[in-house]
Amino acid sequence: MPEKLPLLALQSEPRQIGEPISAFAGELEDALRIDPDAKLLIFPELHLFGDGHPDRQRTEALQDAAQPLNGPLVKELSELAGDLKIWLVPGSVCERGPNGELFNTQVVFSPEGRLAGSYRKIFPWRPFEPYDPGDSFVTVDLEGYGRAGLSICYDAWFPEVSRQLAWMGAEVIINVVKTTTPDREHELILARANAISNQVFIVSVNCAGPTGRGQSLIVGPEGEVLRQLGEDPGTLSMSLDLGEVERVRAHGTAGLNRMWAQFRSHEAPIELPVYNGRINPSTWTPEVHRTSGSTQ
Repeated sequence: MPEKLPLLALQSEPRQIGEPISAFAGELEDALRIDPDAKLLIFPELHLFGDGHPDRQRTEALQDAAQPLNGPLVKELSELAGDLKIWLVPGSVCERGPNGELFNTQVVFSPEGRLAGSYRKIFPWRPFEPYDPGDSFVTVDLEGYGRAGLSICYDAWFPEVSRQLAWMGAEVIINVVKTTTPDREHELILARANAISNQVFIVSVNCAGPTGRGQSLIVGPEGEVLRQLGEDPGTLSMSLDLGEVERVRAHGTAGLNRMWAQFRSHEAPIELPVYNGRINPSTWTPEVHRTSGSTQ
């Protein structure tokens, strides 16, 4: 059985583009003073990319700040995680793609100071966000604890994302968010729905007011709200027993529903015309997480 995963999710205001990394390092050190046992720290979407510009200048500011993943920002973040010996999700970053694309990319760093995984947001919030869409789902093995699926903000509105991550073996989905609009209330419902329909933990971390609408939360694999904040800055501290996912899937949500055991292997595939695809009962089962690496 995996160890319990002590995590600290930080609902905080974005840091401005161009701030020295030492300012974020100080924020990490302050957080670990709050919870020195935390092994995974999670920040909101674009936490290091507060633009502070009117909308007409926002795209220009984000384009100017973008770096490739082999650039200095990722190197500095890797070193921070290694120095503090933590798993670190510093929100997402503006990534400059190999052909000049602008991606909104969630990054995960290991306690050894390596980039353990990166995910480009597949569903930018159209028409408001300037990002190019990614094309790969990503899970990361949190070695000794379980497997995490990566998701950014508006991705949560598309159930295909959470379903794919769960099928790839995710036991917890980390959804980093920068919601400044009234639909945060709807996202709370979606977090519970995605947890219920896939029998996974959901950690949804939004930025704090006055920029964001806050209401970060942790949801269990039966859809129960385990922790939740209001709009002000705050932290969610909890040790997740990711082995609970296996129990729920074996015994059913509310002791009843076992969606991952819905099909018998010999039954005919279910056609999904909207995707030009199908569910094949012989392969309708989540992956078991591996001991290292990431799956894309």
